[in-house]
Amino acid sequence: MTAATIYALGTPAPSRAAPGAVSVIRLSGPRAPEALIFLTEPKAFERGYSARDPSLPEPRRMVVRGVLDPATGEEIDRGLVVWFEAPHTETGEMMAELHLHGGRAVVNAALAAIGRLGFCRLAEPGEFTRRAFEHGKLDLTRAEAIADLVAAETDQQRRVAIQQMQGSLHRLYEDWRTLGLRALAHLEAAIDFPDEDLPPGVGDEVKKGVTQLQGELAAHLDDRRGERLRDGLHIAIIGPPNAGKSSLLNLLARRDAAIVSETAGTTRDVIEVHLDLGGWPVVLADTAGIRASTDAIEQEGVRRARARADSADLRVLVLDAASDWQSEMQALTAATGRWDATRDIVVVNKTDLAPASGVGIVSLSAKDGTGLPELLARLERSAAQLMEEGAAPPLTRARHREALVEAHAALGRALQAPEVALAAEDLRLAMRALGRITGTVRIDELLDVIFRDFCIGK
Repeated sequence: MTAATIYALGTPAPSRAAPGAVSVIRLSGPRAPEALIFLTEPKAFERGYSARDPSLPEPRRMVVRGVLDPATGEEIDRGLVVWFEAPHTETGEMMAELHLHGGRAVVNAALAAIGRLGFCRLAEPGEFTRRAFEHGKLDLTRAEAIADLVAAETDQQRRVAIQQMQGSLHRLYEDWRTLGLRALAHLEAAIDFPDEDLPPGVGDEVKKGVTQLQGELAAHLDDRRGERLRDGLHIAIIGPPNAGKSSLLNLLARRDAAIVSETAGTTRDVIEVHLDLGGWPVVLADTAGIRASTDAIEQEGVRRARARADSADLRVLVLDAASDWQSEMQALTAATGRWDATRDIVVVNKTDLAPASGVGIVSLSAKDGTGLPELLARLERSAAQLMEEGAAPPLTRARHREALVEAHAALGRALQAPEVALAAEDLRLAMRALGRITGTVRIDELLDVIFRDFCIGK
């Protein structure tokens, strides 16, 4: 069935507060050049269209044209128009673009004019990218990377999305499928030709290949960089009451996110703020002061503080320079249970009241900002160490994780299978799970889930 010609605004919708300088309307489908003629040539809508219409500009060459209402001939705007010939386009179909002034009236009138042509319809969310996938212009991992790039809020999120758009994940998963398919071919040969003498050592090679593949999948699943990149690295600010944890949170957030008081125990619950730390997305959590207490609410706050410290990717221990901070440091770093001196950071605060120094600590005054540059540098180094482990691209999506878990389990069953036929079936299931990630194995319901979260115009 011939695909419909679709259209959508490809730039942010203009508003009264922020009318864009330029708005781009995109069309894709077999009748995109026809739509361009009807929108830019007077009387063209009445006389009809032929594929060799002399008024159609050269493909990929932008020209200045008036954009007209096909019903009345009224000029809506004057801008740049261009068309692209299939299959050498983003979607693999005929495409056209209108580059117009960015006011709401212009955009709304142009969209309405396209709708009045009668053979174009508004695109659904992600439909341009889905058509690119369906025409073999990109696989599912690259399509998802486009959505990640649009949603990127930090520089590192942008970098990883670009790498995946360039095919880093696609190559990794396809290499695994190639390794698995090679092993599967040997197993199927043993099933189909049981009386033939297969080369010696084939069984050992198959087992070696499947074991290698299972190990690489396990390492990929254990790598949490992708989750940290998508959801943010979790940094817990911990320490005794009244050491300045909330003041440090406000200093790093550059706003009053937490209540600051001289009264010890003011913070009873976990308070979170989201930051961009050297390009890495971060969730910074202020926690209740850790101390013994008979107050039930404060006890719950301390319990939550310890739990957050245990689950956090990084911990910042804040101590009071005017106290016996060395003893408190020893007690609290031991109490966290997961203290890593190479990444976790000890901050001795209130150095404007009492000097403090020591190996590995950061001296800070949250009041006047002294020591803040050193703390930020330490935090960025620790974050980079966590995020740059391993050379393989990170696992960033729950959909990928689900398929990889399924493939890993199937490989484990294949290694333990008592019969060659059973091993081959489990290996086949593992390859099918890997194929679902890139779209090599097509499941239409899966495509609906993937593309429905895209913005309209992509």
